Amino acid sequence: MSTPTRRDAVENRAGILDAATAAIGHDPRASIDTIARRAGLSRRALYGHFDDRNAIVREVIAAGAARFNDIAARIDDADSRVALARLASELWREAAHVQAAAALALDDAHLAETSDALAPLRRRIDGIVRRGQEAGELRTDLPAPTLARLLEETGRMVVARVDAGSATARSIAVCAVLSIAGLSWTEARALLEQHPDLETP
Repeated sequence: MSTPTRRDAVENRAGILDAATAAIGHDPRASIDTIARRAGLSRRALYGHFDDRNAIVREVIAAGAARFNDIAARIDDADSRVALARLASELWREAAHVQAAAALALDDAHLAETSDALAPLRRRIDGIVRRGQEAGELRTDLPAPTLARLLEETGRMVVARVDAGSATARSIAVCAVLSIAGLSWTEARALLEQHPDLETP
């Protein structure tokens, strides 16, 4: 008799997280009441699963970070420039669906927990940068950790500022990352033209 109850609890919790992701994606300041309504639950029922709004936000961030980390783990292009472009493109595709939520996850209020959750992604960026510098594909005037951090900050800024609804937003995001990595805007555009799948919806 207890199994259906546990299943209902799991489904309700998942529903709350889905509702929170959608609500925060629409409005980063979405209230507990808004999230509860989207989930089809009362405020009291929601508090049966989460202590407060911050607990919900933390779990939304963790789920988003897991998706980002999975994307990074799948990047295997031999050319570090293509690897960075593909990583930026795929992360943008994911973040564009919930841009406000992604921006919320990357703002200063949640930066520490987001940083921990995205450690695998950060290690992947660092590995691509080191390989690219050794191969002469990326700029070498900056140490690898510094360049990797600049790339991360560029991605953070783009996610928070660029209009995801713009037809050119994804290309802008990829070119911005590549320009920090040492490519001219012309070189970045040429790379995208050589790999049209990087701009495929």
